[in-house]
Amino acid sequence: MKKILIVVLVLAAFAAPKTYAQNKMVGGAEMSPTKNIVENAVNSKDHTTLVAAVKAAGLVETLSSAGPFTVFAPTNEAFNKLPAGTVDNLVKPENKEALTKILTYHVVAGKVTAAELIDLIKKNNGKAELKTVQGGLLIASLKGKKVIITDEKGGTATVTIADVLQSNGVIHVVDNVLLPN
Repeated sequence: MKKILIVVLVLAAFAAPKTYAQNKMVGGAEMSPTKNIVENAVNSKDHTTLVAAVKAAGLVETLSSAGPFTVFAPTNEAFNKLPAGTVDNLVKPENKEALTKILTYHVVAGKVTAAELIDLIKKNNGKAELKTVQGGLLIASLKGKKVIITDEKGGTATVTIADVLQSNGVIHVVDNVLLPN
């Protein structure tokens, strides 16, 4: 009887439904780690401006590729903090080069999770330099438990949602647009 009970318990453990970590919610949509950066971003109500800018810059194919990439993704609210008319002006075809420069400044080659970023910050005396795909530098630091990203002009963005895992990297949602020199 004891052996039968053990066998039943073992079988029940294998038959029990598996529980997985819940996918992150961004902009009211569940972000799937099996989808790429673009496939997930288009579902976020908080990133419609970013998606429109990525399309205008012709970066959809790049950000849909294997990567991996780390993207510091500004929200619509972050874009709204820019001077009036800036976004409308940047998405014009004649400004594609400037738009591409700004967008690729938000992208780092490789997948850098929040834990890895915090580890880099701690190992480098409180500041971690991240080389962007655009060629510029972002500086990551900690303010309390929050990760702060500083751009080349001295502007800062706070990571508001970290580790939104993608099939081709990771997104960290930020509250400001980062600007290169």
